[in-house]
Formats: sequence, C-alpha cells, structure tokens
Amino acid sequence: MFKTEDCCYVEFMWLVIALIGVKLAAQVYLAWLNRRHVLAHAGDVPASFRDIVDLPTYKKSVTYTLAKDRLNRIQMLFDAVVLAALLFSGVLPQIYDAFPTTVWMQTAFLVAVGLGLTALSLPWDWYAQFQLEERFGFNTSTQRTWWLDRLKGLVLALVLGYPLLVLVLKIVQWTGDAWWLWAWGTLLAFQAVMMVLAPVLIMPLFNKFTPLPEGSLRERLRALADRTKFQARSIQLMDGSKRSRHSNAFFTGFGRFRKIVLFDTLVEQLTEPELEAVLAHEIGHYKRRHIHKMLAWSALMSLGTFCLLALLAKQEWFYRLFGFAPGQIAPALLIFSLLAGTVSFWLGPLAGYWSRRFEYQADAFAASLMHDPQPLVAALRKLNEKNLSNLTPHPLYSGFYYSHPTLLERERALQSLGLNSRAAA
Repeated sequence: MFKTEDCCYVEFMWLVIALIGVKLAAQVYLAWLNRRHVLAHAGDVPASFRDIVDLPTYKKSVTYTLAKDRLNRIQMLFDAVVLAALLFSGVLPQIYDAFPTTVWMQTAFLVAVGLGLTALSLPWDWYAQFQLEERFGFNTSTQRTWWLDRLKGLVLALVLGYPLLVLVLKIVQWTGDAWWLWAWGTLLAFQAVMMVLAPVLIMPLFNKFTPLPEGSLRERLRALADRTKFQARSIQLMDGSKRSRHSNAFFTGFGRFRKIVLFDTLVEQLTEPELEAVLAHEIGHYKRRHIHKMLAWSALMSLGTFCLLALLAKQEWFYRLFGFAPGQIAPALLIFSLLAGTVSFWLGPLAGYWSRRFEYQADAFAASLMHDPQPLVAALRKLNEKNLSNLTPHPLYSGFYYSHPTLLERERALQSLGLNSRAAA
C-alpha cells in the first residue's frame, strides 16, 4: 500500500505534469488560431493594407509567418518533452550526485545543466538562422560569425554568470532565512552594473559601432535630442547587416554614458524624416519614464520570484518529488527555474498589455513632437513590409505574444490624434 506521503508526491507530480501540459495545449491552440486567421486573409491583400504592400510581398509575408509557425510548434513540443523528461526521468539527481556539495561544485552542477539545455537549443537556432531566415532573404550571417557568437556568449556566461551564482549560493550560507532578500539585492546591483558596462565592454564584442557620419541626418537627430533635452554621448551606427537584414533602433546606457544606436539596415531603409520619427519614438519611451517603470516592474517580479523560491526551498516534498535529497539550495534553484516558464507564460498577456500601452504613448509623443503622425506611420509601414511582419495576427494570439501593437492598431491610434500634418500646414 502507498503511504500518505507517497500519495502527496503523486498528486504534486500530476500537478506539475498538468502545468506543463496546459501550457503546451494553450501554445498549440494559440498557434492554430493564428495560423487559421492568417490563412483566412491569405488570398488577397486586405483592403486596409493595399496602400502598404503589394500582393507578392504580402504573400511572402504570409508564407514567412506560416513557416515560423511550423518551426515554433515543433520546438514547443520538443521543449515540453525535454522538460518532462528532465524532471521525471531521474537524470538530474544522477548528475547532481556526481558533484560534491561545495558551493563551487554546486554552481558547476547548475552551469552544466544550463550548458546541456543550451546545446539542445542550438540545432533549432541554427535551422532558424540558416534555413528559415536564409530562405526569406534575411540571413546575412556566416557560419563562422554564428558559431563565434555562441562561443563568446558561452565565455561571458562563465565569466559573469558563474561567479554570480557562487555568490548567491554563498549568500544562502551567510544570511540564513533572509537569504532571498540579500540575493535579490545582489541581483539588482549586478543588473545595474551591467547596464553601465554592457554598452562599453560587451556589446562591442558582437557588433561594430561607429559614429554616425557628419551630414544632414546627424544634424537632424542631434537637433531632435537637443529639442527634447535628451542627453546622449553619441549617435552610432551598428553593423546589424552583419547578421540579418532585420532592422531596429535603440538607446543604451544611462546619463552621460547614454548612446543612440541605429542599425545600418534601418538607415538604408528609411528617409531622414522617418528616422527622426523613429528616434522620437524611442525618446518618448524615456520621457514617459517607461524604462524606469519596466525596471521597477522587473525588480518587483524578481522579488516575488525569490520569495516564492525561498518558500519552496523549505519544503521537503519539493526536493523529493524530483528525486533530490533536501538540504542544498542548488536543486531547488534548478527545479524552480525549469518550472518558472509554466507559470510566467500566463502572465504574458499582462506584460504584453503594459508594453503595448507604452508603445502607444511613445508613438503619440513622437507624433506630437513632430506635429505630424505621417513620418512615423510611413516608417512603421516600411519596417513591417521589410521585415515581412504578420499583418493579420489573431487578436488573442497578439494579445498573448506581442509586445507591440499591430501596424493597423498603431496607425489608427496615430490618426486619431487629430494632428495637422506639416504638409497641410
């Protein structure tokens, strides 16, 4: 006969399986819903987009969307199977038993599992880059560049992540039951330092940054920064075309170390007024304090995460359910990180809603600053066209996954501002 304790373990095991299964079912359903919605509009360019894309480009964007969907569905199933196998096959406790219980070796255990999971994801990443992206003309990376990127990432993870994990495990030993507060504070401090150092020391390891050449574009963007009192140390071009034809713009760093960065592909695709509008949008995020709010939200979420981890780490069943003996924090940290996605997935719509709201506000800021929504509208249209974006996502799918509103939603919001265009003036 089963003991009462064994019955509890079985119940918790089925709960974990349910968490994995329900998440996978939701992902598959959302993908199916979106695929059906895209196919329903695939016959011809919808009326709302006939001024934006021609029929061949639209059909190519549909094909691109469906190709990514197929790859994502296969990978979702693979990830769910791998997760279930790791949790319930007993392989993790076997690996763990091979490592001594010193802090440095406990960290080595965590790193070893992380490297194993990364290795499992490499074939998918490689296929996405050199098959799918290549097929649609986006890939510009070479095999050498791609593998060097992974090697650099591995070295950085070991150089930065390994000591950080050692410190967290040491904090558990030093601070007792309050370890999670100290660990949270340590993580925040590490993130703050990296925000300053990453643009200077890490990003240049992957991309080349050069000052935007003198000329009308530089003068226009400098004037925009001065007009908005947006302090930036420099305006730089990044060689995004080294890896992809996708484009973007962002600013990085804080205070006098802040830099405005434009992908070289973006500069090639947009006119100067459109580039000004894109930069005005990015400045809008800063002026509306979106960055600060997102950092505060991230800090709050990480605090809740550490608190929950600390509670679970005290539960003997949490260890024994997955074949570990209680006592060390490393197994609890690993299991928690593996399972975190089954819960955080359901918070995606809330985070997405907040992010999309910020995008609307940044759009409105840019349009108001330029006294005309049309440059930003034109830029958004070109970016969606050049990137073969899905113009007709299902609303539920975009609500779950999209951090930005769709093109049509952004256009309608911009046009509703009632600003007079400069041309009309």
